[in-house]
Amino acid sequence: MTPMAYLGARDICRIHAERLRWSLDTLRPLRPLTAEKLTTLRPMDLAVCDQFITRFSKLQDTMGAKLFPAVLELTRESGDLSAFIDKLNRLEKIGAIGSAQQWLTLREMRNQFAHDYPEDPEIQASLLNRAFNLAEEMMRILEEVNRFAERYL
Repeated sequence: MTPMAYLGARDICRIHAERLRWSLDTLRPLRPLTAEKLTTLRPMDLAVCDQFITRFSKLQDTMGAKLFPAVLELTRESGDLSAFIDKLNRLEKIGAIGSAQQWLTLREMRNQFAHDYPEDPEIQASLLNRAFNLAEEMMRILEEVNRFAERYL
């Protein structure tokens, strides 16, 4: 990969992060969500929740699938890292991310969104409240990775 691959991945992540930030800010007055609040949300607020889930998932996916490999290529640290956990561990070792385990927690949250619980607003509210905090963390990781990568451009 070239620096262009990193720059392209960075720009896509930036778009997802901006839209994720907007949805977080829009939902802030409703937080923390409860089962009762969730079942009485206006259609627009439900749409913003959907936007949040979509952008959380897309940012997490893009960082893992595109940005992280591009950073490893940029730093010439890619080597033979076929397993994703090996890539995460290398990123942690070189200081691009603070913790491989922290990233796995974010991926687990994204996977939780793949399971829909329309019949259980209690579970939905709990997942969303947890994800609100994790989204902030993911955006901090994005900033950290980008600061790290800028040294190699």
